[in-house]
Amino acid sequence: MIRRTFIQLATLLGIGTSCAAQEKHQQAQVFVLVPGTWHGGWVWKKVKQYLQQKGHLVYTPTPTGVGERIHLLTEDVDLYTHIEDITNVIKYEELEDVILVGHSFSGITITGVVDRLPQKIKHVIFFDALVPREGVMKAWPDPVSPKYKEYEDRKSRFVDGYKMDMFEEYPMEMLLPKEYTEERDRLKRLLTYHPYKQWSTELVLQNEGYAHTPKSYIRCGGQTHRSSSDWMPGPAKNNSAWNWRELDIPRDGMLTHPKIVGDCFLELIALS
Repeated sequence: MIRRTFIQLATLLGIGTSCAAQEKHQQAQVFVLVPGTWHGGWVWKKVKQYLQQKGHLVYTPTPTGVGERIHLLTEDVDLYTHIEDITNVIKYEELEDVILVGHSFSGITITGVVDRLPQKIKHVIFFDALVPREGVMKAWPDPVSPKYKEYEDRKSRFVDGYKMDMFEEYPMEMLLPKEYTEERDRLKRLLTYHPYKQWSTELVLQNEGYAHTPKSYIRCGGQTHRSSSDWMPGPAKNNSAWNWRELDIPRDGMLTHPKIVGDCFLELIALS
């Protein structure tokens, strides 16, 4: 009883507690990092470790049908499956003030997440990702697009008619240049098929998407092979409503430059 009373008194007076630790706790952020096409949550591992070392809480969920959840891939897995995967993490982990990050075509997924859970998202970051907007609410082009035939021709290379194979479509340089041999080997081991319908399903917004959420775009400017065009960021570029950063890293820069990526996340959310 005496010891408990002393602890309570010490807490009230600040005795035996670390102000630095309290400050660190107050500044801790909650991150949910979503992988892009063909990747699983493993792709964020180094960034996760870096942010955790700084005292932040980091989740790296893998959507259905990719990565370690490849055994769940069926023809029915689509964009809304992936949106539900991420919203359920936020819901059942009871997360608040989330920093939501999406890579590549998961930009559409995270837009669906912030649209469904706007009260839970503190800041949304598109990491070299597709930003949905009017006329571009899915990754697969419409029939009127000049890219439509090119994309439709890909279907003949799908495994079982719905599994997209990265190695059938692009060289490894699409993700990392040749000098990153260790990480390229890792990609060769861990990249999986990806559900076609995550690209082809159109996102229908219910709450205006990211319109009322602080938002940032990070372009991987060090990508040399088929660097991201202005089509990807769309409204994020030259727009005062967005924070914009360009990093001299490749498309999968979270593997090669985790400190730069993590520090950029922290810098951007400090602006909101």
